[in-house]
Amino acid sequence: MSRELLILVPTYNERENVESLLGQILALGLAADILFIDDNSPDGTGELLDRLAKSTPNMFVLHRSGKLGIGSAHIHGIRWAYDHGYRLLLTMDCDFTHSPEYIRDFLARSEAVDVVVGSRYLQEKSLESWNAFRKLLTRLGHLLTVVFLGMPYDATGAFRLYRLDRLPRYFLEPIQSQGYSFFFESLYVLHRNGYRIAEIPTHLPARAYGHSKMRLKDALHSVLQLVHTYLTSLLNSERFEIAEPFHPPAGSASPVDPQGWDGYWDSKNKPTLLVYDLIAAFYRKYIIKPSLNRFILKYFDSASRVLHAGCGSGQVDRDVGEKIGISALDISPLALSIYKKANKRYRELILGSIFSIPARDASYDGIYNLGVMEHFAEREIAQILAEFNRVLKPGGKIVLFWPPEFGLSVIALKAIHFILNRVIKADIALHPPEISRLRSKRQAAAYLAKANFTLVDYCFGARDLFTYVVLVGAKNG
Repeated sequence: MSRELLILVPTYNERENVESLLGQILALGLAADILFIDDNSPDGTGELLDRLAKSTPNMFVLHRSGKLGIGSAHIHGIRWAYDHGYRLLLTMDCDFTHSPEYIRDFLARSEAVDVVVGSRYLQEKSLESWNAFRKLLTRLGHLLTVVFLGMPYDATGAFRLYRLDRLPRYFLEPIQSQGYSFFFESLYVLHRNGYRIAEIPTHLPARAYGHSKMRLKDALHSVLQLVHTYLTSLLNSERFEIAEPFHPPAGSASPVDPQGWDGYWDSKNKPTLLVYDLIAAFYRKYIIKPSLNRFILKYFDSASRVLHAGCGSGQVDRDVGEKIGISALDISPLALSIYKKANKRYRELILGSIFSIPARDASYDGIYNLGVMEHFAEREIAQILAEFNRVLKPGGKIVLFWPPEFGLSVIALKAIHFILNRVIKADIALHPPEISRLRSKRQAAAYLAKANFTLVDYCFGARDLFTYVVLVGAKNG
């Protein structure tokens, strides 16, 4: 059923404000529903909302288990609005810094655009009643989003109207932020993808009651997220692209994922992981991709049918994908969703396991992967290589990028993990366990021989800063 307007109001300790805000919204006489999302407020906000909902037919209340982040609450509410068929969604705070009197202005401006933003900077004295600290944080946030992200809008505020009938629900997929940085990251995603954004001037008084929820820690995390967003736009710009996620074919069975790779590819928004994500993106783009180009284009031509088995994000495939039709296989639907944004010219996307590739015997001229084999035990490696042999044509080749025990990146990551987990007790794993790193060329040749391959090339050197051993094996017979 199609509905018109939903007004979303996240709450945390807003007991003194919710009843008055609700009354002001209802007094507008709009054909609108109101959704409050409460994060288990200790002051009893949730219980008061439940009582108010009993006498307000167009009011809904969602309760969450705790303070999970303001960005997380907005994502939850946006998805709820899509699920219930609303055409328009207006989001606002509960503390009266966002006055209901502007709602009609949002609705009028939305006729010609996709998103309307309430701006604190179109009127000179919009923030005059705020204290100096909040003014400083707000203006600094605005300056940084203008300089680093190139957005002229008020990108750090929550007073917005989304045209859900014009925005695909998967516009949320590229967004990692769960806190205050959600606001500029979500607007940046929409801005980069060419959606029409307009502003209306709003005046923001001080809070009616209570205190601002933003702490200095939140502000610092937002700055870190903004810098991360900027650097990611340089190193991995397709991450912000809005694209329909990968969907397995109807009726197909999802492969068992005992190592939890879908969770690995899920949003990583802890500060340490954000830094690691940037370093990894740099390494993939400038160190690994040239090496991959060299080996794949050496052994395969444009007529070859090549499988990237365990494709992951696929950032390294962009160049070879332009010259060779790559079939990309991964056990994670999320990884395949990321892959399809990075590489528009793939031959096919395949949800499956490298232990049981959904392909006929002798289907491919070549198979390759990067940073996959070391995550499996020796018995499992033998099974994977046997499966590669099965789906390769006679004389077909495998190209495996396999980190050695003595690689520089392995040594560096061991040191970082030691500091994170033994010294500062952070309990952070930057990547899944690597239990089978290579130790010698003889070991590599033995692995291949057991699966009826002959080692035809073995390379370890300065081209990729001693990161990977590259093995090339040819199928016998």
